[in-house]
Amino acid sequence: MTASFARALDAAQDAAGSQNHPASTLYVVATPIGNLADISLRALHVLRSVDAVACEDTRHTQQLLRAYGLDRPGSQLLAVHQHNEAEAAQGVIDKLAQGQRVAYVSDAGTPAISDPGARLVNAVRAAGYRVLPLPGASSVITVLSASGMTGDSGFVFRGFLPSKATERQHAVQALAQEPRAVVLLEAPHRIEALAQALAVLGERRVTLGRELTKQFEQIETLPAQDLSAWLAEKPERLRGEFALVLHDAAVAAAGGEGLRVLQLLLPELPLKTAVKLAAEISGESKNTLYDQALALKKSD
Repeated sequence: MTASFARALDAAQDAAGSQNHPASTLYVVATPIGNLADISLRALHVLRSVDAVACEDTRHTQQLLRAYGLDRPGSQLLAVHQHNEAEAAQGVIDKLAQGQRVAYVSDAGTPAISDPGARLVNAVRAAGYRVLPLPGASSVITVLSASGMTGDSGFVFRGFLPSKATERQHAVQALAQEPRAVVLLEAPHRIEALAQALAVLGERRVTLGRELTKQFEQIETLPAQDLSAWLAEKPERLRGEFALVLHDAAVAAAGGEGLRVLQLLLPELPLKTAVKLAAEISGESKNTLYDQALALKKSD
């Protein structure tokens, strides 16, 4: 623990120590997505005062707690992750039944969004115990705030698209018909495949956030069709965790029709013929549809 966090713990006690933190309660605690300084004073106080901490990865959470000077014995850390969440929830409920306070944290950010936690929350509520959320860092909100999206039409959180190519293409086809902004998440080993799939969306803007809140954070906005080339320019652009915003599109419904027709025609006809017919059917630009057809062929 650094001197800075020692002072933070004192400030956390001053700020939240007098607040009501009821017993027999599950505290869902948001933790930083990269920058340790993004922890809240309230989160520090709760992580210090609860009887046990349930977590996605006990080793990762122990390192996080030690950084803040909140080291705990292993017996007070409960593993609750995607592979055991339903079963492990009962262990948390047993502690709540004894009047204990339990915090739940994922590896980074706000639990139960794309990380585990939702099943645990449902089980605790079903058992009749209170769930108290502590807001904080979220990659979804962080990338949205830097995207410049106006928010006039709202946004949709889609998260990770399917890993299989055909299922991913179908998911992108659905995105093409979604007029609202869409937030996506992706891992480094799949970002190139996602970029290739999104290329069919042509000029629709994408804001990519890489390594958000960390030392080498990078945020870039560009047309979907240019994303693959941008990633390929420098090896470091393929590293880290990714959060993306597919910007809202007033003409997304029309664009989705042209893409849908292309996907039906391309397996049966030469590329230029498929583009020509798709343009006549949908009323969309031949140039845009041609670029989308090339991207579809490449992803196949």
